[in-house]
Amino acid sequence: QVQLVESGGGLVQAGGSLRLSCAASGRTFSSYARGWFRQARGKEREFVATISWSGGSTYYADSVKGRFTISRDIAKNTVSLQLNSLKPEDTAVYYCAAGRGGYYAAGYNYWGQGTQVTVSS
Repeated sequence: QVQLVESGGGLVQAGGSLRLSCAASGRTFSSYARGWFRQARGKEREFVATISWSGGSTYYADSVKGRFTISRDIAKNTVSLQLNSLKPEDTAVYYCAAGRGGYYAAGYNYWGQGTQVTVSS
């Protein structure tokens, strides 16, 4: 059974940091792009960041550029998202994904169950 499991979410004050991790099991995703999306209450799921299969290319949404960093450990089949300088508007459920890649959810075949990030003002 293929699974992506996120961890590391929680409650943090504005300006604080969190590190999200996504562990994969059931198959290797070494040839897949990995991505992070988020969905705030009452809003559509939106792209946050993506990293290529090799880890050599990364792309970010403008809203998080310079504050968030995506990375991956191919050997461990994991991907991480470092969230710095958090703002209340970053509050959302964060999902990791694996697939062809890109800025749209349709480019990803596998999804985790999500982890809640709440930023208080």
